[in-house]
Amino acid sequence: MLISIVAPCFNEEEVLDRFHERLQNVAEELLPLGHDMEFVYVDDGSRDRTLTVLERLAALDARVRYVSFSRNFGKEAALLAGLRHASGDSVVVMDADLQHPPDLIRPMAELREKGFDQVIARRTRTGDGRTRTLLARLYYRLVNRVVDVELVDGVGDFRMMSRRVVDAVLDLTEYNRFSKGLFAWVGYPATTFSYENAAREAGRTSWSLRGLLNYGLDGLLSFNNRPLRAALYLGMGLLLVAGLYTGWIVAAALVNGVQTPGYVTIITVVTALAGVQMVMLGVIGEYTGRIYYEVKRRPHFLVKASNVDRTKNLIP
Repeated sequence: MLISIVAPCFNEEEVLDRFHERLQNVAEELLPLGHDMEFVYVDDGSRDRTLTVLERLAALDARVRYVSFSRNFGKEAALLAGLRHASGDSVVVMDADLQHPPDLIRPMAELREKGFDQVIARRTRTGDGRTRTLLARLYYRLVNRVVDVELVDGVGDFRMMSRRVVDAVLDLTEYNRFSKGLFAWVGYPATTFSYENAAREAGRTSWSLRGLLNYGLDGLLSFNNRPLRAALYLGMGLLLVAGLYTGWIVAAALVNGVQTPGYVTIITVVTALAGVQMVMLGVIGEYTGRIYYEVKRRPHFLVKASNVDRTKNLIP
């Protein structure tokens, strides 16, 4: 069985050599068990010498295949490119910063042989701060109440997938991709095991607070339309409240005579309603923006350098 390792890279020159060495050690362990390996690296428009390192690794190891983007298109595009260029019977998706331990590939392969189409690594939150852990748990609890798939806390992209799962994911050609949700949406028999979170061995993470918030919103909006339905319910609720309030004003006027309403009350109500309208417009705008990107049918990425088939970079 050929196992493809798909590793998106962004400014990873400091750690790539160590990462590839660890992968080579795993490949040697799996070879007596009947598993060959290939390594598919995707350079997501790095600004350092990541591409130079990948070219050197490809010259030294014939199993290395690399794709380098013309600019930074984001991790989702890099994952898609890696899956398109992976030819293995099974595909492992993992980060190149060694926070996803390569030593776990062997137990993944053993579980894969038991018939599971997805073998998913779920990291514990050992070492995370209390605030981050609490926010993450609240986020997953909220998201799982509204999305159409189950997103498990601690489960990311690190997993081994069968060829039919990979083909199913590649058939989903949407522009706004949220791979964690797509992997869950395609289904197929899956199993999960836990591992302790590893520290990044070199470089700095490219994830900022803003990036994490945007990623969280992608997860919230990519697999349901309930925020739009919530806007409808909220509008109907406000109409009901306005009707009841109008009835109360009329009744009070008939009983006590006409009284001038308070200025503060009017300003508060108008401001609150304006805020609700802006929030609802923002929700509608998010969905409209996604439609806008989908209908343009632009490619997910463009390739500037590669040692594999370059025609795959134009598939929309």
